[in-house]
Amino acid sequence: MCAGNIGSAPAKTQISRARAAGTPPQDSAQGKESLNAESGCDSEQEDLGIERPESSILSTATKSERGYEPKNVWHTMSQGFRDPDNDSDSSDDVVRETAVRKAWDQSSGNDDHLLFCSGSTVDLSTLHPDPVRIFKLWQIYLDNVNPLLKVTHTPSLQGRIIEAASNVEDVEPALEALMFSIYCTSVLSLTVEDCQVILGSSKEDLSVRYQFGCQQALSKCGFLRTNDRDCLTALYLYLVSVKPRTVPQSLYSMLGVAIRIAQRMGIHSESALAKCTVVEAEMRRRLWWSLMLFDTRVGELASSKVLSLNPTWDCKIPLNVNDSDLRPEMKGSPANQENPTDALFAVVRSELGDFIRHSTFYLDFTSPALKLMAKDLQAGPSPENGKLAKLEEMIETQYLKSCDQENPLHFMTIWTTRAYLAKCRLLNHHSRYSSSSVGRTDAQRDAATSYALRMLECDTKIMTSPLTKGFVWLNQLYFPFPAYIQIAQDLIRRPLSAQSRRAWEVMSDSFEAWLEFEFRGDSPVLQMFIKIVLQAWDACEVAAMQLGEASTPPRIVSLIRNILAQMAPDTEQLNPDELPMQMPIDIDNQSTLYSMGMQDVHSMMGLGLYSGIAGQIPFEAHMNQFDWTALGGGPGW
Repeated sequence: MCAGNIGSAPAKTQISRARAAGTPPQDSAQGKESLNAESGCDSEQEDLGIERPESSILSTATKSERGYEPKNVWHTMSQGFRDPDNDSDSSDDVVRETAVRKAWDQSSGNDDHLLFCSGSTVDLSTLHPDPVRIFKLWQIYLDNVNPLLKVTHTPSLQGRIIEAASNVEDVEPALEALMFSIYCTSVLSLTVEDCQVILGSSKEDLSVRYQFGCQQALSKCGFLRTNDRDCLTALYLYLVSVKPRTVPQSLYSMLGVAIRIAQRMGIHSESALAKCTVVEAEMRRRLWWSLMLFDTRVGELASSKVLSLNPTWDCKIPLNVNDSDLRPEMKGSPANQENPTDALFAVVRSELGDFIRHSTFYLDFTSPALKLMAKDLQAGPSPENGKLAKLEEMIETQYLKSCDQENPLHFMTIWTTRAYLAKCRLLNHHSRYSSSSVGRTDAQRDAATSYALRMLECDTKIMTSPLTKGFVWLNQLYFPFPAYIQIAQDLIRRPLSAQSRRAWEVMSDSFEAWLEFEFRGDSPVLQMFIKIVLQAWDACEVAAMQLGEASTPPRIVSLIRNILAQMAPDTEQLNPDELPMQMPIDIDNQSTLYSMGMQDVHSMMGLGLYSGIAGQIPFEAHMNQFDWTALGGGPGW
């Protein structure tokens, strides 16, 4: 890829553990052999994506516990010519299939020019950090990234990284790409200050260096035609690392490539995963779910309604087990743990994603044609609120009840989950009432605003707790913009409602927490946010004045006015309506609720608000065709 292109408490897993465990060093060939053994595939067949003969004899689409398995065209073509007394015929089919596919592969030219720049080969060993820094980056990854994404298996990977760090001139290509992607996400997870202190270099410089190295390493291992999980994981982690500085539309296109590779590998399909070893199948499930949820989030920011989080695939939710419970020699899957594990966050977010992808209120906004496949519709009609209540009860009982709020991962899981459930309730509320010709009652408006306030309260706990310092990098992708929109709309219409005082306090706490993190003062997102909040405060001031009451600006309004003063020293006469907004939008005709990352300028370009709202009380905030697809309230996590 061209440089400059798309740009249980989890106790610290110490580097010395692999040595203490006596992890044997392996050379590149041995490492590759180990990988093939772990995946449960013959080396040649794995490279070609061909099933093993004993697993390939199914010729009809069968429904089993692992789902639907598609017919194999090679087997169906040969069925009429088989000798019923010759059991070797089916194996011959596989041999012929392998030979034909290999011939097709060899008849095609190089694909390195696709998505990558052709040019002289880069010596990747010069881009690796020194061994001491490699171990620091690995430890940062184990602390800040791995607990949230869980797409690598620490017990089997750590020894390989230690061995590779001692000889970076001779690292197996897929492992090298994975190492660079780990460097990238480790740097992403650090603040600017911590990166300088811990790694001795600027975050910007290290990001550029390691992302370039990852691009070259991915090219070197032929990522476009790979069947190697390490290579696909490296591509995924690389795309995560470039998210903050990449236009969502471009990143969404690249994620489409990653998803197509994953589908070709079969990691979305239980019938394909059934042919893998226990460890390999489980790691592929974790990777698929993490990829799906990230793709959904980026798709929301790219204003796409064609999202991958839908009921068309059957990959199971990852098991609630520790990495140490997954061992290469296992013949059967380990049992789900009743207590929290080191996979807690990944498992719970997958549970929620699985619920939402089968929910009609979500599919109404994304893929209405798929509603017939939804589990909740197949199970029979029942109120969506009831299903959400059952989901919440299940999550609280099965996962959160045993969590320790002093544990960083548990704390992050608890409050991210509760914020997400509140967001689901808000989405369901707007799904139910957006097409109604009858005006909403005060009780219904109170309910919607209470969901939004709950979202902000949960988010503020995450943003302000010292426990989640290493995890905030992920939460920064999900600025709770829909909650602010809902609350501001309600304050404009009902400025003196019973919830108004609490609303201003909650918004102030949230905004103060987000101000701790860097964002551009000239960002269109910030400008829109400022205008929405100030319009809501204008409505409150007018209502108070009409009652002869004094009004004291809440903290969020004072903070915003300070920001405006810093943006333009002569803004004493600046009216918020002068902020550059471009097109009217309508809050009461939301098409989808998606969460909005505050640092994402591009996902909000072109959106604006009517001016002159102050004084129009009551007012049904006219934000014509406010497309919540760009704001996000869907389950992007």
